[in-house]
This record gives sequence, C-alpha cells and structure tokens, in this order.
Amino acid sequence: MTENQKPNNQELLAMISLLDDEDETVYESLLSHFLEIGKPAIPLLEEKWSQSLDALLQTRIENIVHKIQFEAVKTELTNWKEHNQKNLLTGLIAIARYQYPDLDEDSINVFFSEVRRRVWDDLQPNDTPLEQVRILNQVLFVEFGFNGNTANFHSPQNSFINTVIESKRGNPILLSVIYAIVAQDLDIPVYGVNLPEHFVLCYQTLHKDKFAEYAFPEDNILFFINAFSRGSVFGKDEIDLYLRKLKLPSDKKFITPCSNTDIIRRILHNLNFSFNKSGLTEKSEEIEILLALLEK
Repeated sequence: MTENQKPNNQELLAMISLLDDEDETVYESLLSHFLEIGKPAIPLLEEKWSQSLDALLQTRIENIVHKIQFEAVKTELTNWKEHNQKNLLTGLIAIARYQYPDLDEDSINVFFSEVRRRVWDDLQPNDTPLEQVRILNQVLFVEFGFNGNTANFHSPQNSFINTVIESKRGNPILLSVIYAIVAQDLDIPVYGVNLPEHFVLCYQTLHKDKFAEYAFPEDNILFFINAFSRGSVFGKDEIDLYLRKLKLPSDKKFITPCSNTDIIRRILHNLNFSFNKSGLTEKSEEIEILLALLEK
C-alpha cells in the first residue's frame, strides 16, 4: 500500500467498525490492512477502544495496536543494525520501545546531557584514569544515586533504559552501558566486556576500533570496572579467578571490549529470560524474533 493508497480517517473508521465481526477471516483481513497502514491507524483505534464496552472489539484493537507497534520496533532495530550500530543509545531506545512505544526520547537525551555536564565540570586535563573513574563514580552512584537492583535482579524493567534512568536501579549490563555512554562521550576510553553471567567495563589505552590490528589487545587494558558494584575497580587476575569458579577457560573475548551489537543481543537475551521466568511466553517469543533480526 503506497502513501496515496492509504485510507483517510473516514475509511479507517469504517474498517474499525467491522472489527466486532465474529467471523475470524474478516478480522484477519482487517488485521493485515491495519499492519500495512501502520502507526497512523493507532490514534483512531485507541479512540474507538475507549468508547467501546465490547470485550471482543477491545481485545482485537489491543492486539492490532500491539502488532503495529511491534512491527515498528522490528524496523527500528533492523535500521540500527544496518546503519547506526556505533550509536549504542539508539539501540537501547529501540529495545525500550518494545515495552514503552510512546517513550519520550528527549527526556533520555536530557538526562545524558546533564550527567555529562556534571562529570565534565569535575574533570581536569591531567586527571589519571583512576581519577577519571572516581569522578564518574561520584556523579553516577553518589550524586545521581544509581545502584544495582539486587531486590528484583531478574525484573524486565532492569533491561529498559528509560525505567533504569527513572528508578536509578538496574542490572549489570544497563548500569554498565549508561556508564560507558557517558564516559565515551567525554573521550574516556571505557567499554563493555561481555563476561559470562556478568557484564563489566574495561579502561583501555587503545581505541576499540584498533583492537583487531594487535596480537595482544588485552595488554592495552589498564583495569576493569564493576558498575553493578558502584564502579569498583579490579584487575585481570580477578577475572581469571571468576572464570575458574565457573569452570571456564580463559578467553580473550572475556577481557576485551565487545561490540554494540553484542551488547544489544545480551540485553535481549536477559529480557527473554526475564519474560520466561515471569511466565510471559508470548513476550518471550517476540524477543526471540528481535534476536533473530540481529543474527541475519
């Protein structure tokens, strides 16, 4: 359906009036048309939902709106993967729109601008890496009050950037990516490390894009940072000990920066686990569809 072929409001209302038809084939045909129309159909669908007391009609409208919004998330995530992978925040916002389709992106950008400004105010040109991390820790974990969500570790809300910013509670990967986005925007070389069953950060002297050119890129990592533990700093020996406890061999991928796609994929895996644990199998299946988009 082209832009010129899309129905006007009167035609949309006529289509919506047919949604209470008990014939499933009629509903399936209408669903297909609404998916072609996409987001422009949502306001009229929601208006009709609020005016109706028909349970069947309301259920069908809810289903159509959700499917339209899910298709929009799929498109947004695909576009991010193909054209914008260097912008991690854009990928995080695409994931958040799965649960919060009306997400206020501007408020998220305002938050990051404010954090950057407060860190920048305290940075000095000759600060050492540890002094830079101390300032990041002070701003994020003391002034803004971010902390690990130990009480509800597996809650799906820990994987959405907007709810983590609002509640100041998150899982290791969301706290880490907030930390990394702020640091990188200030040219502080802090990047995510995709540990098994955990996620941490590393501070390195080498730009991430140059890692492939070096035989031993891990030699350029000064130390690691645990954002889930309020920015505590530790060394490679502790990662080796952690891996031994998990009975896993030492591997370069566990001590060097991962890609933004790896981060988004890991967040989706966490969401999949959270929804499964909560018995929300339909949502889990949709997250698997989003994961598949990143594998193509």
